[in-house]
Amino acid sequence: MFKKKKKTNYFDLLSGLAKYTEDAADFLASSMTDYDSQNLQSLLSEMHDIEHAADLALHDMTKKLAREFITPIERQDIMSIANMIDDVTDAIEDVLMLLYMFNIKELRDESYEFSEIIIACSRQLSNIMSEFEEFRKSDDIRRHIIEMNDLEEAGDAIYVRCLRRLYEMSDDPIHIVAWTELFRHMEECCDSFENVSQTVEHVIMKNT
Repeated sequence: MFKKKKKTNYFDLLSGLAKYTEDAADFLASSMTDYDSQNLQSLLSEMHDIEHAADLALHDMTKKLAREFITPIERQDIMSIANMIDDVTDAIEDVLMLLYMFNIKELRDESYEFSEIIIACSRQLSNIMSEFEEFRKSDDIRRHIIEMNDLEEAGDAIYVRCLRRLYEMSDDPIHIVAWTELFRHMEECCDSFENVSQTVEHVIMKNT
């Protein structure tokens, strides 16, 4: 007698990928608390462990999806969302990498504002993924998508204010170049979160 194959829950797997993104956001915030540039190399190694675990989870999901006959939503949509979530995790790791590459000795106050927004975005992403399986009857998922959009707009406002203050208060070209790149990348993290939520919204519209 053949053993029935266990059905893969791709919504759970997407939630798992979002959890790695949340872990990366939390780790970035903790790395910025009591900031010491001398610790950046070891912190980068720890952050890379999170990113690598996320990559392995994505690879495992891809293998399962390739063998699947029937999927709850279109196969390509699952892969698109999974890859976009992984891209957000990579982007968060890149913030820490830029701090190391530019040898940033002291953080600007605005960077903490961005870190808080990135954490809030990661929470909303986890909320969206936890509701995704019930998207046909969940009102909460739509609320979380709207809240993600609000957070991205808040990130845009912080970005404009950050750059204005940077160019007003600093005459050091190296400092300006480094922080312009850092703030741009932090803002792109927020954009990447919103891109995931917009893709999820598009998938919901296709399937309802």
